[in-house]
Amino acid sequence: METKQKEEKDWFTIDRIDLDTVILSEYRHWEETHCYLLEGNERCLLIDTGLGICNIHEEVARLTDKPVAAVATHVHWDHIGGHRYFPEFYAHKLELNWLNGEFPLSLETIREMVLDRCDPPEGYDVGTYEFFQGTPTRVLGDGDEIDLGGRVIRVLHTPGHAPGHMCFWEPERGYLFTGDLVYKDVLFAYYPSTDPEAYLDSLEKVAALPVKRVFPAHHSLEIEPEILGRMRDVFRELKAAGKLRHGSGKFDYGDWGVWL
Repeated sequence: METKQKEEKDWFTIDRIDLDTVILSEYRHWEETHCYLLEGNERCLLIDTGLGICNIHEEVARLTDKPVAAVATHVHWDHIGGHRYFPEFYAHKLELNWLNGEFPLSLETIREMVLDRCDPPEGYDVGTYEFFQGTPTRVLGDGDEIDLGGRVIRVLHTPGHAPGHMCFWEPERGYLFTGDLVYKDVLFAYYPSTDPEAYLDSLEKVAALPVKRVFPAHHSLEIEPEILGRMRDVFRELKAAGKLRHGSGKFDYGDWGVWL
């Protein structure tokens, strides 16, 4: 994977997966959010748009001149921050209320999380940060397909971390974009809006796919498909032990963990 490390003053780091798939990463925030630009023959899809601290559209415009639609794996601040730059965007039907004033956290709390362990651009004022709200141009559901022209992306509804969480599956290449369902660090499943039982069902779904490459929304990009089965097996064990529920605590499995 070719990496272009940008100057320190810049917010995004660019990694190229192949000729028409690029990662835009925000390593200067502790969440280390990864956004993925997928280019087809006719148009592009941007999976997640990051925190919104800097203008991701400017970076995308340097990479393609094709029209771009944005989609969030789920409607959390670190995945939809740059949506305001993309008039065409998609969302899952179960999170439309979060885009319409019903997100369960206050703006003050979100701003604290945005600033937490962050190396912001010089002069950045977190007091100006707004949680994105809007009406999607397309509402997605499980099994829907997004045709980019010669490149088709399939929507997988994978709740657990969030009610409308989606993974994006590209069968032709074996690419799985996992959002916050799968990554190497502590998986969050303790919020009231999370569902540990649904999390297991979602892991069962993705672990059954013939995945060749896993692309998470956070932290290490050195992640192999075998982790899908490992996570599924652990969640099965937690369920059998009666621990797959809120309040069970934190569990550490070496290169990943879960907080229930």
